[in-house]
Amino acid sequence: MSHDNNSRLVYSTDGGIIKEQSQPQSASPFPTDGVVRIRRETKGRKGAGVITIHGVPAEQQKSIATLLKKKCGTGGGLKEGVIEIQGDKRDLIKAELEKAGFSVKLVGG
Repeated sequence: MSHDNNSRLVYSTDGGIIKEQSQPQSASPFPTDGVVRIRRETKGRKGAGVITIHGVPAEQQKSIATLLKKKCGTGGGLKEGVIEIQGDKRDLIKAELEKAGFSVKLVGG
């Protein structure tokens, strides 16, 4: 189904009330409360562990991603506002983010 500004859902066979989407959904499943969240993910990555970092302000994401990749000595990237660092270096990442002045939480397993 195409989502442009001039179209809206008129009829659906799904049950229930049809809700208009008023704002675009964020890639992050976490609230934007100023806390940076660090999570280890393997799902959809063929078993390879990746640390994802959610909640870094947009203007700082690129510089923080570069800093963390250098400190960890690994690869990584920035996708849709989420910083990804390869490998499992949560403790080092947490220490570096706290040193940069962020409030940090480790989430997930």
